[in-house]
Amino acid sequence: MRPKKNPQLELRKNSKLYFMLGMTFILLLIYLALNWKTYYSDNNWDVGDLKVQDELIEEVPFLKIKLPDPPKPKIQSPPKIEIADDEDDIKETFIEPNDVDQDTKVVAIEDVAVAEEDIPEEIPFILIENAPVFPGCENEQTEKDKRACFQEQMLKHIRKNFRYPEVAQEMGLEGRVSVVFTVQTDGSIGNIRLRGPHESLETEAARIISKLPRLEPGKQRGTPVKVPYSIPITFKLN
Repeated sequence: MRPKKNPQLELRKNSKLYFMLGMTFILLLIYLALNWKTYYSDNNWDVGDLKVQDELIEEVPFLKIKLPDPPKPKIQSPPKIEIADDEDDIKETFIEPNDVDQDTKVVAIEDVAVAEEDIPEEIPFILIENAPVFPGCENEQTEKDKRACFQEQMLKHIRKNFRYPEVAQEMGLEGRVSVVFTVQTDGSIGNIRLRGPHESLETEAARIISKLPRLEPGKQRGTPVKVPYSIPITFKLN
């Protein structure tokens, strides 16, 4: 059967191509419309007149200050030289030298004053030469081992004497109590300072520290000194 229309004149043949061209053209128009910018042609802005006050010129009066006359230099009269007669006896003053020689007397050692060593009364635990020694750590060989033993014994003492306050348990209180105490020169514990979330927790921490045994005091150049030490005690409910 012979077709009625020419296949080459079919409009649907390139419909996709025409659709893509139309969409591209429309998107180009939208892009140009969105980026279209306009500017004001009139650059004359309405600004107010700024009135500036004329410069004020003030005449500064001249002050005449009379300075005092400089002091007159003192002219010292030359020393008076008297010529003595040959027959007069003149006694000359003899100046003894201060140089040391073999005849100079040496001061005894007992008479030499020795200045006392300037050692602070209190030295922090981290800076002291010989830290306080906890009972049971005396046999440690090095200073580093003694400090490590001190830390370990402190933790054992806290765990052994730890008791959660009943008031804190009922109120559900938890937190950390910062404890600072001082090892005195005789090895006793004093000057206990506490900071915590509640008074009941601070009281319990003070009770634990008060049960510490007498320690061997810290020494600086062989002299016992006070040594402050700080440790946190954490209260946590299971």
